[in-house]
Amino acid sequence: MASAAPVERGHGIARVLSKLGYCSRTQGEALVRAGRVRVDGRVVHDPEHRTLASAARIEVDGRPVAAEAPVTLMLNKPRGLVTTRDDPEGRDTIYRCLEGLGLPHVSPVGRLDKASEGLLLLTNDTVFAQRLLDPASHVPKTYHVQIDRSADEALLAGIRAGVEDRGEPLAVRSVRVLREGERTAWLEIVLDEGRNRHIRRLLAALGTDTLRLVRVSIGALALGDLPKGAVRPLTPDERALLERTS
Repeated sequence: MASAAPVERGHGIARVLSKLGYCSRTQGEALVRAGRVRVDGRVVHDPEHRTLASAARIEVDGRPVAAEAPVTLMLNKPRGLVTTRDDPEGRDTIYRCLEGLGLPHVSPVGRLDKASEGLLLLTNDTVFAQRLLDPASHVPKTYHVQIDRSADEALLAGIRAGVEDRGEPLAVRSVRVLREGERTAWLEIVLDEGRNRHIRRLLAALGTDTLRLVRVSIGALALGDLPKGAVRPLTPDERALLERTS
């Protein structure tokens, strides 16, 4: 006997607005609570109101909301910007780099902390983002990391062995020395998972400070010569490359 097809149960309306690429989930919650959202002609005030995006008629301020065409961007994130749309402390965010480009709502795929820089993906395709972020996909991410000491064999062995910090295991896929000076060194570190401040915490546990941290690739997608603070869409070939990786 054939099994029944799974029943689509829908999601909260704020999440649906985010999945459609209209706004962030937090912004969707604010719109709903302000009474600006209608589902099938009725105003809803509960951000968790169950809604089927494929079946419902959704309007914001009387205008229909439809799914945006998929957009995936590459940003060379500068230091000093936080990876969020709205920061309660009033700090500059990565969205400063997108001003005036007329883009639909896009969200970062993963994070880079304020002091880190380099390759960051942004997209309105939540399914694609989830595939890249799923730990089971093991998409490698490569970083160039400047440290405040020479990279002796003891340090490299400690990095390869990994550490436990605050109850979390912090491991790397690989590490190698790129170049060394008298007082600092540059390492290439590859992760296939990414915990909060993963590399900084791992190095700190080994008595080493991180001076600079630059993500240079995700899977086979390299940052290349994209200028600092610049953004560009992925080519179809680049998008396909990431999809094969994940």
